[in-house]
Amino acid sequence: MFNSIISTELTVESFFICMAVSLVLGIATSIICMFKGKSSQSFLITLALIPAIVQVIIMLVNGNIGASVAVAGAFSLVRFRSAPGTAKEIGAIFLAMTIGLATGMGYVTLAVAFFLVIAIAMFFLTAVNFGKESDAERTLKITIPEGLDYDGLFDDLFAKYTKESELERVKTTNMGTLFELQYRIRLRGTNVPKEFIDDLRCRNGNLNIVCSKVVLKDAL
Repeated sequence: MFNSIISTELTVESFFICMAVSLVLGIATSIICMFKGKSSQSFLITLALIPAIVQVIIMLVNGNIGASVAVAGAFSLVRFRSAPGTAKEIGAIFLAMTIGLATGMGYVTLAVAFFLVIAIAMFFLTAVNFGKESDAERTLKITIPEGLDYDGLFDDLFAKYTKESELERVKTTNMGTLFELQYRIRLRGTNVPKEFIDDLRCRNGNLNIVCSKVVLKDAL
């Protein structure tokens, strides 16, 4: 079932079959990458063409060890010639390259089956928000005068408006005349209550307060 359609030599018919499958699966990979995500048009077009490009490269190599080493070196330079992407985009690139490798060797059925399995898994995990931070998670930055003792200064307000709170960082600003406190908090609801900000302003002398969603950086 998963046998290669390329036998001893490459025919025109098998080449165009592989090319068609590569382009269709490449476009489908771009569509998956757009699902609940944002990517540039140039990235999506390139992603759609990667399987066909990799397929032709594999067909040209065709067991030549020297050419294989040269191709591996060329692929290794892509990382250093490209802008860094998100982990989801990098995963989509690996998916597209794997499809190109499979179709380049003639394993068309295997490429389709592999794509379907990964596509279903990606749609499911994205739809159920797998690994997503809670909407109640916030990063809270409060500026206070240097004369205030920040230890336990807002504990009563955190107990009233949040479920959890943790002081993550203390930073001096404005030539040491101010402290910037950074907290990781979990609100009781998904929205930031205005009363919470008003009470904080009364406590910190109406200096800067920033309450924002937690931004996680991709590890890849």
